[in-house]
Amino acid sequence: MKTIKQKKVIALVAHDNRKKDMMEWVSYNWKELVFHNLICTGTTGKLIQETLSMKCHENELIPPEVIRLKSGPLGGDQQLGAYIAEEKVDMLIFFWDPMQPQPHDVDVKALLRISTLYNIPVATNRSTADFIISSKLFHEKYNPLIKDYSTYILRSVDM
Repeated sequence: MKTIKQKKVIALVAHDNRKKDMMEWVSYNWKELVFHNLICTGTTGKLIQETLSMKCHENELIPPEVIRLKSGPLGGDQQLGAYIAEEKVDMLIFFWDPMQPQPHDVDVKALLRISTLYNIPVATNRSTADFIISSKLFHEKYNPLIKDYSTYILRSVDM
């Protein structure tokens, strides 16, 4: 059984047209985020690292480490999906752009699918992210129910 610890691993991803929204959200919620481990794709990670460093230095705090993966179109979404499948990510905040076709749309769909499969909280917009970060569960230990897929794995396959 997976346990989401009090100190969480939070994945933060934003498409180009949503990076400004993500930075505003991070800037507003930095006091909550600094207590957790952050993992991000490419440029989003660089921008988040800069935003958190600025906020922390202004308040004489040490900024959290931000693990940066590759850019989404270069495999970062797939890297993040692997972390989720290995149960190394506790939640996903993914500001995606529904109006802009992405060269890696299949990777985006796979990332959202794997997040659902492993039952991690997912926010794809700012309102949902606000609800997640303001939840009393955000700073608490939590045991999500994970569907048992053993019957699927052990099924008979005709060849």
